[in-house]
Amino acid sequence: MINLDNNATTKPTPAVVEAIRRALEEDWHNPSSVHRGGQNARRQVELARQELADLIGASARDIVFTSGGTESVDLAVRGTLAANRSGQQPPAIITTKVEHAAVRDLVEDLEKQRLCRIAWAPIDRHGAVVMDQFERLAADGAALAIVQWANNETGVIQPVGEIGRACRERGITFICDGTQWVGKMPGSIDGDGGLASRCPCDLLIFSPHKFHGPKGIGVLWLRPGIRIRPGIHGTQELGRRGGTENVPGMAGAGAAAREARLWLADESLRARQGELRDRFEALVLAGAPKAVINGDRSAGARLWNTTNIGFPTLEAEVLVLYLSERGLAVSAGAACSSGSLDPSPVLLAMGVPETVAHGSLRFSLSRFTTAEEIERAADLVVGAARSLGM
Repeated sequence: MINLDNNATTKPTPAVVEAIRRALEEDWHNPSSVHRGGQNARRQVELARQELADLIGASARDIVFTSGGTESVDLAVRGTLAANRSGQQPPAIITTKVEHAAVRDLVEDLEKQRLCRIAWAPIDRHGAVVMDQFERLAADGAALAIVQWANNETGVIQPVGEIGRACRERGITFICDGTQWVGKMPGSIDGDGGLASRCPCDLLIFSPHKFHGPKGIGVLWLRPGIRIRPGIHGTQELGRRGGTENVPGMAGAGAAAREARLWLADESLRARQGELRDRFEALVLAGAPKAVINGDRSAGARLWNTTNIGFPTLEAEVLVLYLSERGLAVSAGAACSSGSLDPSPVLLAMGVPETVAHGSLRFSLSRFTTAEEIERAADLVVGAARSLGM
């Protein structure tokens, strides 16, 4: 099967699988044990932590392992709010309606519990934050802002550098959801805790299974001095997240980070895969002229691997099943919302008409997607659109 659903998850590489196997068979002891077996396991944990820190140019001490990106989001938001609670009024959180459901659902639940107030930052028709209006919200005061670096459905990149600077000027803690960015695009933490000129954030979330690592392991980076209250108590992770460590998952994540860092060092590899994405779009639009691209197509506005294409009058779920039966894996919006008959909240928030949103599919490449797969996938998509009546 051709896989163009790599924003949902990616296939672990042989090196990742080997790291996991070795941890399961050789370093299976509890890393909190003081005997030799335990300390060998501890060494694998810390080597992996260093690899993940190196991927973003951070200090290993500031990396916290979690069970996945969703837990990292929860720990970042709840933990920061709990550690800095003051006054009688619920603190404000600035975010957008194009965030991943892990963020949207969390802040909406916190607001229902009167633990926060949501300040929705306006977005433009491409799904990018409108900065002058974001700055107005920031000027009104907020405890936190949480904005994704790149959208999981459209690949549109947010102006996180400007967002980070606006937050820092006003003393707002900025949490960046880097789940779709880290491992696909370069970035490094500077001495002040910002991601170079790209993302001066205070907390960064990412997930190794998005760059050919294992599922069941997530990462949260905290700028030195940021306080969080743990949601799971224990002595592990410097008391920031309790529970016996998932050594195989951590070892696999470390191997994935090491390989991603090497791949990112050669910019031509990203450019080549980006050209494949553009070729796919061109073939689909040529064969299905009524199809439309959701999101900003201008240079540098999207991740190299993502496109979201709307097929007006068609149903996305039918297209997904039709293509799956013919050997092509794609998704209708985020994987966590697959099965829903409602159009993507992200696309609706961007102002995409319901007739287009209902028939929109996300196609996402990996760094291993080939030109032959792209040609075949485009043929299948065009054939599906024509067969289903568009």
